[in-house]
Amino acid sequence: MFSAPDGLLSQPVLVLNRNFEPLNVVPVRRALVLLLKGKAELIKPADGISLRAARETLPVPSVVRLMVYAHRPPARVRLNRRSILLRDDFTCQYCGYRGPGLTVDHVVPRDRGGKTDWDNLVACCTRCNAKKGNRTPEEAGMTLRKRPRKPAYLPYMGYAKLMQALRNPDWHDFFRPFVRE
Repeated sequence: MFSAPDGLLSQPVLVLNRNFEPLNVVPVRRALVLLLKGKAELIKPADGISLRAARETLPVPSVVRLMVYAHRPPARVRLNRRSILLRDDFTCQYCGYRGPGLTVDHVVPRDRGGKTDWDNLVACCTRCNAKKGNRTPEEAGMTLRKRPRKPAYLPYMGYAKLMQALRNPDWHDFFRPFVRE
């Protein structure tokens, strides 16, 4: 069907719902089938890569959008470490550090009546967590970059696929309305 370098047909493609909501990540092969059957449209091609078919050359998709809205169950946002880090864009909410070693910090410490809920938990680097200790940010002379709150929504896809999608800089614009508040 296609003449393609090894592994190209397995590369990930972001699938958007009709309303541009991130829906899934599929291999190039599946995205091409959706395009050729008229079930999706090409939104963003992969940079400078194309496939040769018998009669034409096709751009390799990076992002496609479904032509018909795919209904999905309402998303439930669970309170856990992953969701806190995702909500806070994997960034320390005190100093702005982005990288490995992020923890989850209670803004108001638990032994001072702070609850384990969306409004009291933030992503925090180990250095800031140690500096803050068992104090409030005000007592430690620290300020939060943004007020923590429960996210209204996260894209409906599995965590592993979402993490894969967030690693692709070409896709960031499609996730920005959903992962940042």
